[in-house]
Parts: sequence; C-alpha cells; structure tokens
Amino acid sequence: LRGANLMGTNLIRADLRGANLIEADLIEANLTGAYLVGAYLVGADLRGAYLVGAYLVGAYLVGADLRRADLIEADFYRADLIEADLSGADLRGANLIEADLRGADLSGADLSGAYLIGADLEDILYDNNTQYDKNSPLDIYIKKNK
Repeated sequence: LRGANLMGTNLIRADLRGANLIEADLIEANLTGAYLVGAYLVGADLRGAYLVGAYLVGAYLVGADLRRADLIEADFYRADLIEADLSGADLRGANLIEADLRGADLSGADLSGAYLIGADLEDILYDNNTQYDKNSPLDIYIKKNK
C-alpha cells in the first residue's frame, strides 16, 4: 500500500497492523478504531483524517501530515511522530505516553486531556492557539522553554 491513494476511503476498524503506508494519500479517510499498530506511515498525508480511537501503538509517522485530523482518544503509545505536522489536530484524550514528538508542529492543536508522560517534546512548535492542560508535561515544557 506504499504510496496508495486512499483519499476519503472508509477504513473503520480496519486491521492494518504493520502495514506499509509510507507516503500514502489518506486525506479525509475514516480510520476510526483502526488497528495501525507498528504501521509505517512515514510521510503519509492524513490531513483531515478521522482516527478517533485508532490504535497507533509503535507506529512510524515521521514527517506525516496530520493537519486538522480528528485524533480524539487515539493511542500513540511509543509512536514515532518526529517532525509530524499536527497543526489544528484534535488530540483530546489521546495517549501520547512515551511518543517521540521531536520537532512536531502542534500549532493550534487541542491536547486537552492528552496523556504525555515520558513524551519527547524537544523542539516542538506551538502557538497561542495550542490547547493543553495546566501542569501537563506540555505545559511544563512550554513554561521551561519560554
């Protein structure tokens, strides 16, 4: 499925564990509850995609475009999101424990209630529209790096 055009495709609860979706076009695809554990989504275009409750444990999303994606309660435990574009994404309640977010763009993203314990937040981008919980790891990181 590398480079596949899956724009707008309905992949609700699809089993895509370990799938090679490198540079795939998944714009506005519905991946609600999909199993993407260990999947390769490097450089994938997931703009506006629906990944509510999706399982992305240990997935590789380096440089993936997740702008305005719906990622409510998605599980990114130990996922690799280095330099991913998450601007405007809805990450409310998402599990980002031990996720690698180095250099990720969180501008305008909503991380309210997101779990960020042990996440690597080095060099993240954020702005005044980025929402997060007071005293969360993201709040502490931002205060420390102002």
